Amino acid sequence: MDLFDKIGSFQRAKELQAAGLYPYFRPIQSATGPEVIIDGRKVIMIGSNNYLGLTQHPKVLDAAVRAVEKYGSGCTGSRFLNGTIELHQELEERLARFTGKGAALLFSTGFQTNLGVISSIVGKDDIILSDRGNHASIVDGCRLSFGKTLKYRHNDMDELEGLLQQHGGKRGVLIVTDGVFSMEGDLADLPRIVELKKKYGARLMVDDAHGVGVMGENGRGTAEHFGVQDEVDLLMGTFSKSFASLGGFIAGDADVLHYIQHTSRELIFSASMPPSAVAVALAALDIIEGEPERRATLWRNVRKMKDAFVGLGLEIGGTESSVIPFVVGDDLKVFQVWRVLFEAGVFTNPVVAPAVEPGCGLLRTSYMATHTVEILDRVIEIVSRVGREAGLVKPEPAKAPLAR
Repeated sequence: MDLFDKIGSFQRAKELQAAGLYPYFRPIQSATGPEVIIDGRKVIMIGSNNYLGLTQHPKVLDAAVRAVEKYGSGCTGSRFLNGTIELHQELEERLARFTGKGAALLFSTGFQTNLGVISSIVGKDDIILSDRGNHASIVDGCRLSFGKTLKYRHNDMDELEGLLQQHGGKRGVLIVTDGVFSMEGDLADLPRIVELKKKYGARLMVDDAHGVGVMGENGRGTAEHFGVQDEVDLLMGTFSKSFASLGGFIAGDADVLHYIQHTSRELIFSASMPPSAVAVALAALDIIEGEPERRATLWRNVRKMKDAFVGLGLEIGGTESSVIPFVVGDDLKVFQVWRVLFEAGVFTNPVVAPAVEPGCGLLRTSYMATHTVEILDRVIEIVSRVGREAGLVKPEPAKAPLAR
C-alpha cells in the first residue's frame, strides 16, 4: 500500500473547481476592508474577522512602519532564546492589565496558543472536558496533551455536569470552551459553566478569539459580557481578529503562566511574533481602550443585519455576536448560493460538513465597525434577491388588486 493512495481519491475540491464553484484560496488584491478587490472587481466583504475595522487605521499602520524601522522585519528566534524584544514584554504587561489577570504570555499564532497551553498543563492523569463545537485548535491541543479528553454536546450543561460528577475531584479537570463559537456565532453558557467548575473543583479555559475586543462593556470579552471575568482561570485571545494583526495570547495567574512559559514546546520551539505584528497589536489595544464608539458602531451594524435577515425569513440560529450565519442546506447548494452572491458582489464564507452537521451547510457572514449603512443596505438587497431565487427567503406578499 502506498502512503499517497488516499490522495488520488480526494476529488471533492477538483470537482468544485471544474464546476466553477470553488470558493477557497481566492487572492484579495487590495487592503482588507468593508470592500475588497477580487478578480479585478470590487466586492463587499462580509466574510472577514476584522470586526473593528482596524487593519487600515492610521495609528495601526504607523505603528507597524515604526516597528520595522526600529527592530527590523523579524526576531529570528524563539522567545525562549534570542527572540524576545521589549515590545513583547510591553504587550504582555498591557494585556494582563486589560484582562484583569496576573500575567499574559504571547504566542506566534492563536492556533499555537491553544496547542501550547492545553498540551503543557494537562498531564496523563488529568481530564479535559471540551464542548463539541470548539475550534479545531482546541481539538488538536487536546490531542497533543497526555490527558483524557471527553466531549459534551454543544452548550449542554446537563451533560457537562454529568461528566463532572464522574470525574470532578478525582483527577485534575480542565473545562475548555470557545467564548464565541466562530461558525454559528452563539456564546458559551459561561455563567452556568462557572457554577459547575466551582461546584466540582475544575479549572476553566476560554478561547475568546472572536470575543476579545468586541464583547463586554470594555471589549474584554465574553467573560466580561457575562460578568464572570474573575472566574475564568485561563483566557485565550488572538490578534488576527479585532486586533488587526497576527498572533495569540494566554492570560491567567502569573505562576501558571510561568509554568507554561517554561514547558510549552509550541512557545519554546517557535519563532516569536515579528516586531510589526506586536506593534500593531499594541496600537489596536490603544484603540480598543480609547475608542469605545467603534464597538457601539459595530453592534449597531450587527443589529441592523440580524433584524434584516430575520425579517427575510433566513434561518440564523442562536447567534449573539458579530457573526451571523444563515442556513442554506446541502453542500452543493451552499456552494451554488455562495457563487451567485459572489457574482452579485458580496463575499461570504461557505461552511459545510464536517464543520457543521450534514445537510445543515451555511453561509457565514460577519460585520465590521467600518461597514457603512449604504454598504449594508446593498448587502440586504442582494441577499434578499439571491435568497428568494434560491428559496431561502420568504416570498413577497402578493399585492392586493387596486379597487375600481
